[in-house]
Amino acid sequence: MKELLDLYTNAPLLELGAEADRVRREIHPHNTVTYIVDRNINYTNVCVADCGFCAFYRRPKHAEGWTLSYEQIGAKIDEAKALGAVQILMQGGHNPYIPFEWYLDLLRYIKRYHPIHVHGFSPSEVDFWATLYRMKPRTIIQELAKAGLDSIPGGGGEILVQRVRDEVAKKKAGADRWLEIMEIAHGEGMKTSVTMMYGIGETLAERLEHLRRVREVQARTNGFTAFITWPLQPENTPRMSHMPKTDATEYLRTVAISRIILDNVPNLQSSWVTMGMKVGQIALRFGCNDFGSLMIEENVVSAANTTHRTTTAEMERLIRDAGFVAARRRQDYSIIPVESSGTPGAVAA
Repeated sequence: MKELLDLYTNAPLLELGAEADRVRREIHPHNTVTYIVDRNINYTNVCVADCGFCAFYRRPKHAEGWTLSYEQIGAKIDEAKALGAVQILMQGGHNPYIPFEWYLDLLRYIKRYHPIHVHGFSPSEVDFWATLYRMKPRTIIQELAKAGLDSIPGGGGEILVQRVRDEVAKKKAGADRWLEIMEIAHGEGMKTSVTMMYGIGETLAERLEHLRRVREVQARTNGFTAFITWPLQPENTPRMSHMPKTDATEYLRTVAISRIILDNVPNLQSSWVTMGMKVGQIALRFGCNDFGSLMIEENVVSAANTTHRTTTAEMERLIRDAGFVAARRRQDYSIIPVESSGTPGAVAA
């Protein structure tokens, strides 16, 4: 890893980007950049994890705490489908007052009355439930899948180095546990994404350690469909509002080294949600082959005062202007044959 750390730290930005772009072309020679239309549905903001970087959560019994009803979630799904959404991303806080059967009934309700691909419930949530309900993670994943869960997002990954997690998210699944749950999910045939949120006090070497560990799991399971990285959004957070925001250069360097190291993870997603549309577009030449989600709704990053908006028409224009062919996709990255003039759908993110 010493050579990779030297490359990450010292290579000229454009040379690092060119190497990441070369890796992207080897994996994706067809010159297509994809995106998805979906909606983030946070079913509750009540959480006992007390992460120092989260501006979204509220402690139990807080006046601003809430949990959505099935009907509210169903209405959000219908609104999203009307705008062309093909999936929902569903995650929530670690809420100790919700019984496990509530989640199973929610999935059954969605599949019966508002059918859509459900990309939901991060490893951190699964770990929390395993303790709360005294169940094995494998059993939890099996029950969720049986009830209608289609795939698992990479939320709660942050930095997969225990020293860092002890500093910023001590109550959440540890680094080993988070990866263990992902590997269990892959063993059950469940595809997942994987993430890295940086800028939370880790060293550059620890970022590379995170990437190395992801690569090793992928080598064993081939279960990760995509990798997404983004920087801490510090505003309004409980303990990290003093931290500096990353700049575009650091983001592009991080995206590029991720593509170089994770050459066995097929897709790399640009994070326009945190970095804005222009930097998101530039990331397409720094290793990214996916422009992420239209994201009809987003609550966590926006709670830290980071709000970027777009439409499918703008996303497709930015992809074309970067020299690529734009294509809508599903969660598994299969292409949806849709005219580029399709539903433009506005987004809050």
